[in-house]
Amino acid sequence: MKNMILAILSGLLLWLGWPTYGIPLLLFGAFIPLLIAERRIRNGIPKARGWEVLGTAYLTFFIWNMATTSWLYYSTPFGMWFAVLVNSLLMALVFWCYHLFARRATTGAALTFLVCLWIGFEYLHLHWDFSWPWLNLGNGFSEYTSWIQWYEYTGTFGGSLWIWVSNCALFLLIARFRESGIKFNKVIAIKFVRISLTCIALPIIVSLFLKPGDEILEKTAEVIVLQPNIDPYEEKYELDNDSLVGLIEKLANQKITPNTDFVIAPETVLAKSIELNSVPYDASVNRLASYIASHPKTSFLGGISMLDSFRDQSKSTRQTNYYPKGDFYYNDYNSALFLKINTAPELYHKSKLVVGVENFPYKGVLQPILGDAMIDLGGTVATKTTQETRAVFTSQQGSKVAPVICYESVYGDYVSGYVKNGAQFLAIITNDAWWGDTQGHKQHLSIARLRAIESRRWIARSANTGISAIINPSGKIVDQLDYEKQGSIKATIGLSDEITFYTQHGDYIARIACGMGIFILLFGIFKRGTMKRG
Repeated sequence: MKNMILAILSGLLLWLGWPTYGIPLLLFGAFIPLLIAERRIRNGIPKARGWEVLGTAYLTFFIWNMATTSWLYYSTPFGMWFAVLVNSLLMALVFWCYHLFARRATTGAALTFLVCLWIGFEYLHLHWDFSWPWLNLGNGFSEYTSWIQWYEYTGTFGGSLWIWVSNCALFLLIARFRESGIKFNKVIAIKFVRISLTCIALPIIVSLFLKPGDEILEKTAEVIVLQPNIDPYEEKYELDNDSLVGLIEKLANQKITPNTDFVIAPETVLAKSIELNSVPYDASVNRLASYIASHPKTSFLGGISMLDSFRDQSKSTRQTNYYPKGDFYYNDYNSALFLKINTAPELYHKSKLVVGVENFPYKGVLQPILGDAMIDLGGTVATKTTQETRAVFTSQQGSKVAPVICYESVYGDYVSGYVKNGAQFLAIITNDAWWGDTQGHKQHLSIARLRAIESRRWIARSANTGISAIINPSGKIVDQLDYEKQGSIKATIGLSDEITFYTQHGDYIARIACGMGIFILLFGIFKRGTMKRG
């Protein structure tokens, strides 16, 4: 019962430390109750230890996942339960592996292995088909950006490492104090405060010195961010594209000037799918192009849905879908459309996809097994088609923009690819309306602030129902349009060609952690084998 209480306490601390309402200071001790519970089980009567650790950890992580991401239910009930139940299990398995290793290793080696294993798990969540990095620990400081200005060197894995080092250091102090039998005294209190200040306060102090000024750089661009506020469940897909273009023009005209560089509209603002090959000839696209031609210094960036259908199976790829009733194949695109005067339309296809909604994980293996079940449970067997390279669009005035589409903004190293390709600012186009007025759209905006710090780029964020915003390179929101407010934002933003250390080297902390974790594991196995032979 005590272990269960400790597990619940860890889950609550993780929840109460999470953005956007949480106090991240709690994250520095959130894992301590669970670590204490695991230690009690490991040192107790040898009965069902592994299963007890797995169940105890699962309780912690189920509380955390459920409390922070249950808003997914409003978009897809099946997706929410799958994400919560499976992600909780994966996190619990990490702790279970730590428990198995800790039974045979020193405390220091076991805790180091745990930190490496957890960071390796977060790294996996950025790259495999079941990718769900929303709860990667480094995201937990997205509302307290003044603490993490050093993310320009480390990315979010620096934050994950920070949380785990603090938890492990304080756990060791508490464990040694409990095992020594010494009563709590002034010496113990001073040591606790000293370790806390070293682990927690020092990075915050460093961050304060790294924070850039809020002044705008010499190179600037005037941007207009649109927020149409269209209900995707009842309105968006019933309107024809021509009506949507009319709304874009109406909102842009509220703020446009002869010097406007970009008009930025949200993801899939042209919601009625257009055949890929007919995009240059589509009436709605041409109407937008005519509008841009009447403002010759202005370029347009917005979302578009497209299809490419064909009957020749040899043209299909692993992302191609088959429609049996019509006996044809098709590629489905969620893309960014870029328009400027006297230039053919340019496209970028979204390439980080939402699991179960925009892609079918390990389609070749799982579709024959789960295809019908996914449809029955509200999922999809269709897959969006992606592209390999990160496109960067150059405006009529020479400004270079990254067309970051929705979920892509959760991936730090991925967004760095745009910057390395020359992007001078980031445009995030998204449709967060699927989740309603919940923590979902607030957390998504908050995570975008981390991308600004990592790349030291301004961000212009256009969200269909909100929150649209302008974010400066220190992660500060300088202007925003609240949820479910129709309108536009005009802002002058800075353009940068700087390449930060993190942009250049990516998730190197995770790669180092994976290497260290493998080394520690092999060393532990080899050492144990040597002891047995001896």
